[in-house]
Amino acid sequence: MNAEPAVQRRLLDLQDLDLQLDQVAHRRKSLPEHQALAELTAEKSVVDRDLVTADTEVSDLRREQKKADSDVEQVRQRKARNQQRLDSGQVTSPRDLENLQHEIGSLDRRISDLEDAELEVMEKLEAAEAVQADLRTRAEAFAGRQAELESTRDAALKELDEQRAELGDKRSTVAAELPDALVTQYERLRERNGGIGAAPLVGKRCMGCRMELAPSDLTRFKAAAPDVVLRCEECGRILVRTAESAV
Repeated sequence: MNAEPAVQRRLLDLQDLDLQLDQVAHRRKSLPEHQALAELTAEKSVVDRDLVTADTEVSDLRREQKKADSDVEQVRQRKARNQQRLDSGQVTSPRDLENLQHEIGSLDRRISDLEDAELEVMEKLEAAEAVQADLRTRAEAFAGRQAELESTRDAALKELDEQRAELGDKRSTVAAELPDALVTQYERLRERNGGIGAAPLVGKRCMGCRMELAPSDLTRFKAAAPDVVLRCEECGRILVRTAESAV
């Protein structure tokens, strides 16, 4: 393949722009906010799951407390009715009086048992609500932190996207100046060689693989016409002759 020396040197400008584009792409993928958001999302999912469990427990305990309150109230009302009958003097039979007093005593004991159960439910509910409140606070903190990280990430991505667009425009301009066959070969070599398809020849060294040319290759390259596109025998990349080349 042949290309004017100035065109070959222009290929190095294309390579430099591609390296800058690769760096921008790497920075986009490597933003610390990506990892921080992934870790935050994992932690938040645990808190969200625990909060659902806590919400369910609080809801169940509130229903249980409501039932306990209702049970106590029903027995209290029944006792109040019996006490009213006893106090009114409506019951005159000694046997009926004894039965009524006995029932009132039983109701007192029942009320005591129900109040104990009611208190136990209240204590459980209080503890569950404390856990729920703590989880909600943590969930809100996670949401706030997530918003901050996303804002920082989006700002960084916007800046990088602007850089990528600017570099892309420059690359298109340079690529349009080069022969299609040369660009195609360069891009194929770049894909095969870790993003570097063309490198300058500095002294006797290929700056793509950092290997020095063998004496036989050096002799052959010195004899080559200036418009001949050279290839490194070690890595296969396009070698571009510059003022610093030994050929």
